[in-house]
Amino acid sequence: MAHVLVVEDDVDVASLLQQVLSRVGHEVDVAHDGGAGLDAAHARHPDVVILDWMMPIKSGIEVCSELRSDPGFARTRIMMLTARSSPQDVSRARAAGVDDYVVKPFTPRQLRERVETLLAG
Repeated sequence: MAHVLVVEDDVDVASLLQQVLSRVGHEVDVAHDGGAGLDAAHARHPDVVILDWMMPIKSGIEVCSELRSDPGFARTRIMMLTARSSPQDVSRARAAGVDDYVVKPFTPRQLRERVETLLAG
């Protein structure tokens, strides 16, 4: 399966994401702030990065922009998983380079399907 990096400051949400994705065979790493997320991404070059928007150190938007500015992450799929749902937020995230945008709350099934779609694309 794939290597997925979850960058989420809410420990419960991060744990849920890790459980859901591990159950279908993905290798999942977790970071709890944007700075640690960037470090983890550079260390392991995941296939998919799932980012919360609002986090300590660096926001999900900042992490996405930094990853997209590095040619080594051109093939990495990035999903923003956030409570922010305005059209302006979606546009801003798309401009930063996210491949998918999922609004919380989400279902485990929805998460699995969206990750599989990213991996297939």
